[in-house]
Amino acid sequence: MASKVQGAGNRWRIVGWGIAVALILTPLLAMQFTREVQWTMADFLFAMVLIGVAGAVFELAVRRSHSPAYRAGVAFALAAAFLIVWANGAVGMIGSEDNPYNLFFYGVILVALAGAVIARFRPTGMARAMGVAAVAQAVVSGGGLYDDPRGGLFSLAFAGLWLGSAAFFARAARS
Repeated sequence: MASKVQGAGNRWRIVGWGIAVALILTPLLAMQFTREVQWTMADFLFAMVLIGVAGAVFELAVRRSHSPAYRAGVAFALAAAFLIVWANGAVGMIGSEDNPYNLFFYGVILVALAGAVIARFRPTGMARAMGVAAVAQAVVSGGGLYDDPRGGLFSLAFAGLWLGSAAFFARAARS
């Protein structure tokens, strides 16, 4: 039975890392057909590092926890952090990517990471940490509404990802 479960896990790893490679190759393919996609080698390296780190952290979480709720909490937190970094790097959350206000969004990621470390990655503490990250996201987004109402509302939606993460960690703590 253990080998059967291990084989299924290996298939999921192959699928997951295959999706990561496909995400990185998609802009390369698009560049062959349109001039609207113009990635440099630095863009590809940035994407590889960002996707690779997110994939490695998720894989570590899958290996360390058998709780589907805990894994989902990690996935939501990684999605929030990944999308914050990606959006800020591409176009900026508030105004353009050069707007210094956007640095506050990286602070939200640091709040989540510091909370996770303080919680020693235990579900109850992780739920609190991701809840605090959601509040931090809402505060930073709210502050950006004055400069860029559309960007402020867009970035406020990311608080939902942090809240989803908190909810999954809370469920993992109860089980």
